[in-house]
Amino acid sequence: MAKKSHEQEARRPNILLILNDDMGYSDIGCYGGEVDTPFLNQLAEKGLKFTQFYNTARCSPSRASLLTGLHPHQTGIGVLVDDDGPEGYRGNLNKQCVTIAEVLRQANYRTYMSGKWHIANNISEVTDTWPLQRGFERYYGTLAGSGNFYYPSTLTRDNENIEHEALAKDYYYTDAISDEAVRFIKEHVEEYPDTPFFQYVAYTAPHWPLHAKEDDIAKYKDRFNAGWDQLRIERMQRMQEMGILNADWSLTDRDISQPAWEEATHKEWEQRRMEVYAAQIDSMDQGIGRILQALEETGQLEQTLIFFLSDNGGCAEEFEPVQPNKIPKNWGRTSTGADVAFGNRPDVMPGAETTFQSYGIAWANLSNTPFRLYKHWVHEGGIATPFIVHWPEAIQSKGEIRHTACQLTDVMATILDITNAAYPATYNGHAICPPEGKSMKKLFVSDDHAEDRFLFWEHEGNAAVREGNWKLVKNYPGEWELFDMAQDRTEMYNLADQYPARVQQMIVQYDRWATRCGVKPREKILEIIAKRNRRK
Repeated sequence: MAKKSHEQEARRPNILLILNDDMGYSDIGCYGGEVDTPFLNQLAEKGLKFTQFYNTARCSPSRASLLTGLHPHQTGIGVLVDDDGPEGYRGNLNKQCVTIAEVLRQANYRTYMSGKWHIANNISEVTDTWPLQRGFERYYGTLAGSGNFYYPSTLTRDNENIEHEALAKDYYYTDAISDEAVRFIKEHVEEYPDTPFFQYVAYTAPHWPLHAKEDDIAKYKDRFNAGWDQLRIERMQRMQEMGILNADWSLTDRDISQPAWEEATHKEWEQRRMEVYAAQIDSMDQGIGRILQALEETGQLEQTLIFFLSDNGGCAEEFEPVQPNKIPKNWGRTSTGADVAFGNRPDVMPGAETTFQSYGIAWANLSNTPFRLYKHWVHEGGIATPFIVHWPEAIQSKGEIRHTACQLTDVMATILDITNAAYPATYNGHAICPPEGKSMKKLFVSDDHAEDRFLFWEHEGNAAVREGNWKLVKNYPGEWELFDMAQDRTEMYNLADQYPARVQQMIVQYDRWATRCGVKPREKILEIIAKRNRRK
């Protein structure tokens, strides 16, 4: 193990930010799930678990908000990376924001990233919205949002396309993300032993397609044969025993579009979908274990602040089967040139790179236990994420739970607080929006405390505002619903009719936020998208 110098002992902590993709609130072991995640469990046992931490319900907006400390509309990523103009919806990280990497690099941190970027409109030519142009000194990963785990498109090292490297034997993207993160850590300690680093590790697992290694899939054979109904009940019981959920909260009903497990057809295929999904998470956890080992072997673990979270809730998207010549180019490619069996077909078992499937609504319902809805929506099933913080030097109350409500913007604020890095008013000649979050540092060293603040969300017209224990939320184009999150976090009992004055007060706060942050009505965005599609 490398010895620490005097300068190392006194320096600011390293920051390791780990984000995964499309994983539900309760999938990992330390949040009640069936997936074997010993290394994430270890981080939780020696750190803290947050039960009310929130993302923004979708991949690109969450990444933009996490990296900048702003709401996504302020960064140019109002929906995804399509140019859905006006400003706020250009699909590019704009010049009115700075990333954590840009801020920490000015504070003499070294900055590294491995994994999914997905906050740039142009992914074929280098632009000022690529990782190296937004503060990272080294990068390995994909610029696009999804694709084949065995042969990922837009695979890039620094600014160079290296898709050919994925043709190597036994290549698997989740492993590559982890291994590159390990390499960056080891090289950093060799080259800059007295300098702290910021490392962002952004997994695509367990985002569709369902691609996993057979050995990992085999571990989960029959793990889910009790079916989604029984497993949701069992998960909720474990979560209550862990102290994650209040015992008085109700389990939401099964999604009405799905049958009871006893009535489901093609059970073997259904189980296989969830087995592959679990294997994707398992592989990620194995990689996190290798990263932790690298930190320990290089003497960095004790002084590294680690965050882990997901970019949105479980994804209920289904894929209809299509012919090979109709498959989008990047989704239809394989390393061998073989055709892809695209779509959720019970006659094709998922897992291999010649398949392209998702795990579907009923399993996403399990992933988001005990909550309503999924990715895209801002009910709890869309925005609640597991959030683990591990920092041996500062966290004394190891294994404790924090119930204080926080959101993505708070990560930047926390890092600024802990590192004493200066957040700029201007950067490269452009005025920068002030940060939106609040530091969580005091939650690391003391217990929960009441927060006098509002939290806000909007995605594709789905909107929410939270004040204390009150949450006002709507599923576009529906009406506003009001919930008491202390008594009913599963959003079962709408109190809007009982408290009309509170509803109106919270709508006023939401409208002020939406105006300030450049949120456009969904009708306006749909109109712009329709015009763009007609031009195509």
